[in-house]
Amino acid sequence: MRLDLVTVVVTEYDPAVAFFTEVLGFELTEDSPSLTNDGRPKRWVVVRPPGGGTGLLLARADGEHQAGAVGDQTRGRVGFFLRVDDFEATHRRMVAAGVEFVRPARTEPYGRVAVFRDIAGNLWDLLGPA
Repeated sequence: MRLDLVTVVVTEYDPAVAFFTEVLGFELTEDSPSLTNDGRPKRWVVVRPPGGGTGLLLARADGEHQAGAVGDQTRGRVGFFLRVDDFEATHRRMVAAGVEFVRPARTEPYGRVAVFRDIAGNLWDLLGPA
């Protein structure tokens, strides 16, 4: 058993795909036409970290109710955790790409950590070895 996908609600598909692939280094593993429950067109868009693992289903908000979740899926808490082998290099690359870090990098007993916002506004921990 494994957790295959987690949904991240976004405003638009293409900017989200660009952020997760070009900025964070994820791989686009699926981008297929699909339909909403009432038959309107949408896309099934999945990005995954290199080498696989749990993917993100990038779901465009459909209506006002879902639009309210964009950037606030975890109500202001860090809800996503990206672990990398080379924290410093990844952090520098993300800063250079314009990623907004809301808390500076620091060392904790579990390793290096810095909090950033994704393209939708959700909070993530960037985690690496101490």
